[in-house]
Amino acid sequence: MKVIKSLAIVAVTASLFSCGKQIKEVKSLETEIDSVSYAVGLSMANQLKFNFKEVDKDVLLQAISNGLDSTNLLIAYSDTQAVLTPFFNKKREEMMKEQQAKQAEEAAAKFGDNKKAGEDFLAENKNKPGVKTTASGLQYMVMKEGTGEKPASPTTKVKVHYHGTNLEGKVFDSSVDRGEPSEFALNQVIPGWTEGLQLMSVGSKYKFFIPQELAYKAAQRGPQIKPFSTLIFEVELLDIVK
Repeated sequence: MKVIKSLAIVAVTASLFSCGKQIKEVKSLETEIDSVSYAVGLSMANQLKFNFKEVDKDVLLQAISNGLDSTNLLIAYSDTQAVLTPFFNKKREEMMKEQQAKQAEEAAAKFGDNKKAGEDFLAENKNKPGVKTTASGLQYMVMKEGTGEKPASPTTKVKVHYHGTNLEGKVFDSSVDRGEPSEFALNQVIPGWTEGLQLMSVGSKYKFFIPQELAYKAAQRGPQIKPFSTLIFEVELLDIVK
């Protein structure tokens, strides 16, 4: 990770400075080493400013001083990664969540009508004859009931034929049209499929009505799957791949 690398540079660069002397302000860069030294410092500062805004400058300078003298170390060199890695992993997760929340907010503002259309469709569809609704909100209809075995778990690999459309009836993906079944593990597809296929026996054909939260949520997948799309699939479970 860039931040960890930049902090590692601090430890390496510390050996270039003398901490036994008071820091003096340099007015001009007279030699090549002066310029390189200043450039290294600016590079570190820039990386820290954008990747670790919480940095405590006093503690940082003390660490450089301690590292140069190899005395009064508050953390052993061998323990630095154990401190840095979990902290920056947590920061990365927080940044990803913030970014996802921002994207979801922007998508909601732009595609709010699309989300409502899906909710309205599912509210009406659940009352139609033959439509069943699971606790998660997945709706399905049995078109043909098979007699074979069911997938044992979300890691089970299956062979299926499917035909997917959006609420407008536009086809966005179809193994039937391609004339070639698909194989995949159930945990490699959208949650609506993972749940729905575990209800099926080999030889079954179901129709799934998948809410956006069990599909791609705020993400767009091609021109026909806009953010917050409710998806409709006809799925035939051909076999369980051993």
